[in-house]
Amino acid sequence: MDSTLDGKLKKWLEWDQDPETLAEIKNLTDSGQFDQLRNLLCSRLTFGTAGIRGRMGAGFNQMNDLVIIQTSQGLAKYLLKIDPLVKNAGVVIGFDGRYHSRSFAERTAVAFISQDIPVYLFSQIVPTPFIPFAIRTLKCSAGVMVTASHNPKEDNGYKVYFSNGAQIISPHDKGIQESILCNLEPWKDAWKHDKLGSVINKLSDIEKQYYDTLKNRIISSASIASTDLKFVYTAMHGVGYKYAMNILKVCGFTRVFPTEAQVQPDPEFPTVKFPNPEEEGALDLAIETARQHQAQIVFANDPDADRLAIAERQPNGSYKVFTGNETGILLGHWLWMVHTQKDPNRPAGDCYMLSSAVSTQFLSTLAMKEGFNFVQTLTGFKWMGNEADDLIRKGKKVLYAFEEALGHMCGTHILDKDGLTAMVEAGQMAAHLYSKGLTLQQQLDNLYTRYGRSVTMNSYFICHDSQKIEKTFANIANWKGSGTYPQNLGPFKIVRVRDLQRCFDSSTSDKRPTLPCSSSSFMITFYFENNVVLTIRTSGTEPKVKYYSEIISKPGESEQEASNKLEIVINYMKTELLGDIAS
Repeated sequence: MDSTLDGKLKKWLEWDQDPETLAEIKNLTDSGQFDQLRNLLCSRLTFGTAGIRGRMGAGFNQMNDLVIIQTSQGLAKYLLKIDPLVKNAGVVIGFDGRYHSRSFAERTAVAFISQDIPVYLFSQIVPTPFIPFAIRTLKCSAGVMVTASHNPKEDNGYKVYFSNGAQIISPHDKGIQESILCNLEPWKDAWKHDKLGSVINKLSDIEKQYYDTLKNRIISSASIASTDLKFVYTAMHGVGYKYAMNILKVCGFTRVFPTEAQVQPDPEFPTVKFPNPEEEGALDLAIETARQHQAQIVFANDPDADRLAIAERQPNGSYKVFTGNETGILLGHWLWMVHTQKDPNRPAGDCYMLSSAVSTQFLSTLAMKEGFNFVQTLTGFKWMGNEADDLIRKGKKVLYAFEEALGHMCGTHILDKDGLTAMVEAGQMAAHLYSKGLTLQQQLDNLYTRYGRSVTMNSYFICHDSQKIEKTFANIANWKGSGTYPQNLGPFKIVRVRDLQRCFDSSTSDKRPTLPCSSSSFMITFYFENNVVLTIRTSGTEPKVKYYSEIISKPGESEQEASNKLEIVINYMKTELLGDIAS
């Protein structure tokens, strides 16, 4: 055993008081599994997308009580450093139904209480959107949600929001990480639960105010009351069932049938291979329930209820699961229409919609035609939430933000994705359309006819060789030794290149992107003369090289014509740009 590992091991054995993880480390030590110990103890989880997320188990590199204590101590000290009001405003903490989530939330609460920071700790599992909503409602300094969202059952996470109700972004993530490293040794009462008696439970108040907020978003109670639509809902073994059913009832939807086998929160997620509504087959049980009740619409939340998937019965009796982009198109247009009815005197130039760089550009097309503004951000709602906050501070109205991974922010009562608000908006949109004899699919086709059809092809390649990935992206930036990027791909002319890893954008006067750059991850976007947009990027959490491609066809152009153009570009990308990675 080397000295570094020996030092980390001694610290773990000294600091950890959880019998389960302590025994795990001792067993590895006794059996001489030093490579495994080195992996668990000599590196640690660091702040990434608004917090930490990883596999549960022993070691500084996994999610466990000791790591949560250290993280919370660092966050508490950071808040005390930057926010003079934190001892009055406090923090809000929630948790989902995964293994250890309640324990992690309680450890978090103790850390803040020990620093005389008031804690609002929800007494039951709650949807993730309740945390950013509660922060703004209670005027807290920050919030923590213990959840791994739609990750596998072995994982858990620690998601941090700041006082504006949006996920943290740089430089706060780096500041928190530094503060964690300065506060690794558990404080005196870190492992005690007797301090939890001072936490404040505001669940009933927040729940009611959240329901009231959504009820106020209904534009026609009469159309909902008169609709003969039937809805099916699944919580996918997560937190959503109780809250979703209550919300739908409050908003006037009475013909709602739950997917019984997936109602109860269950950290094993027994009826799904992977608890993510994006995954093929994830909605099978919900669709079967819809068939039994002859329901037209299926709603599915992911396990922490911040995402929404929608399926609709087709004329042949099958059910179509809409992609995140298709749902984004429908909701974007719907919320623009609602705005023009409810706030007709507000100039279109004061209104905004947002989407991430890997989502459909349809909202940009819609904005150009209707006169409102469109803003593109980096991938992730931490960027969209904070951008929305900036716009609100400037007196602008943000109608909608979304990303293709089923994330939707409808309005600004929550500056994060919210699967429950999106469900209510989708429900009243469906009721409105069906009252006019239109299905969701027919409305989507009408929008394509009016504004141009969005055709997308997105996928990924597995690559465990980081050097191969680095070489591939380096070759793209120095195409065939030219010192610059390719000017065409096959026969297709490239009219713009944006590289956020190298901070380059050929379309700006100073050749720098308007989006934030990051030297630690690869993301290149090509804009083609034939109206194709292609983005290639690496994943921050998986050994994947992902690609996202889209073409917005001209009005009247068939889907097949647009698909053919896109498919040819993708084939050239695989052979010319990605080479061995795509083979």
